[in-house]
Amino acid sequence: MIVIGYTADQFGHAALEHGIAEATLRKTSLLVINSTSGESYVDSRFAGGAEVRDVEARLAECGVEYELRQPVGVDAVDELLTAMDAPDAEVLVVGIRHRSPVGKLLLGSVAQKLILECPKPVLAVKPAE
Repeated sequence: MIVIGYTADQFGHAALEHGIAEATLRKTSLLVINSTSGESYVDSRFAGGAEVRDVEARLAECGVEYELRQPVGVDAVDELLTAMDAPDAEVLVVGIRHRSPVGKLLLGSVAQKLILECPKPVLAVKPAE
């Protein structure tokens, strides 16, 4: 199984496409996780109705077995690391963005935490420019 950390932006779309390619290559399934801590009224990275339908349509057309989860009130890092603890989880795919050294220091980085803490391979991808 390929686990994808999905966000409703260009970085999430890049992770989705690379995850689909990886699952197709390995002949395995996908687990797409789009989570939110729920700490604000609007989380721009949490997919809404139309976005969810678009993601599900893309997943349905790729021909790979998939599951889409949208847990609320969870820490994204914890949720993805828990998914990677599954025996059949092979690779975690996440989209990354450029951040300044000060931005990393002050805000931390979900991708950085995942890369450092995940016990299995992590594929960090950027969107095409």
